[in-house]
Parts: sequence; structure tokens; C-alpha cells
Amino acid sequence: MTPQQYGPLIGVGVALLIILLRNRAPRTLRPQYLWVAPAIIIPLMGLAIWGTSLQPGASHAPFAVQDWAVLAVGLILGGATGWWRGKMTTIEKHEDGTLKAKASPLGMILIVVLLLGRNMLRAWLEPHAASIGLNGTAVADAFLVFVIGTIVVQRIEMYIRARRVQHGGTDSHVEATA
Repeated sequence: MTPQQYGPLIGVGVALLIILLRNRAPRTLRPQYLWVAPAIIIPLMGLAIWGTSLQPGASHAPFAVQDWAVLAVGLILGGATGWWRGKMTTIEKHEDGTLKAKASPLGMILIVVLLLGRNMLRAWLEPHAASIGLNGTAVADAFLVFVIGTIVVQRIEMYIRARRVQHGGTDSHVEATA
């Protein structure tokens, strides 16, 4: 590995340590604000996708059916990951009426595995995309669409569960772990 490849690994390690330390205790969950992160991320990822088409050497050919399929697979896999991650978040209602959420350590492990897997897959897939009949830009964009799907579906799942807990219902994940 080159020194340039160590930088992201060190960054992921530091970020993981900070996230794990931060998630030791439950944090206050405000369902009415769960839309904020997707509202920020979607336009930023849209700009990133637009930016990939402007890179020197990027294929400017219109996407073929298989390229749209790659984007759809990225979105579906991201949505499934987001649903699972949102489902693994424990949500509890305290006596004072506030909701507290605590991310699952298993969810954190999933994110690390996905980051490492994505980087390995990207390192192989992007240079070989043309040889398997895919547009390299579509492959790069599929990774961005994956992130969008993960964040949006996780927030939707957490919102649904938080509203259920807030209005006196039960949270199936909390029941399973209690």
C-alpha cells in the first residue's frame, strides 16, 4: 500500500473510535428533525454525482440499461442497509417523555465492513467496468446512490419506530433485547 492509501484508513479508524465513544450512552432522539440529514445529504450527493460526469476522462455517453440497473442495485442495497441499521437502533421512551436512541455496536461493525468492502470493490470494479460492459461513471455513481439509500431509509425506519414508541406503542427491537 502507498502512503496515499493509508490516509483514508487512518481517517476511518479515527472516525470509528469517535463514533464508538459517542455511542456509549443513549442520545436524545427528536423524530421531527430526522429529515434534516437526508435533506443535506441528497443535494450534496447529487452535486457529487453531477461532478463525476465532469471529471477529465469520464465517459459522457448516456447511461445504458445495465448502467441504470447498477444504479438501482446501489439504491436497493443502500436501502436494505439503512433499514437494517435503523432497525438495530434501540429507541426508548423515558419517564419525562423524551426519546433516547442508542446505535447498535453490530450496526457499527456493519458500517465498517461495508466501508472496507466498498473500497475493495471500488478499487477492482471501477478500472474493470468497461471490460464487463458497464459505464465507469455509473459504477462510481452507484456507490454514491448506495449512501443516499442508506441514510434516507435509516432515517425513515427510525422515524416510524420513534413515532410508535412516542405514542405508547412498543418498539419491537427494544422488546427483543429487554
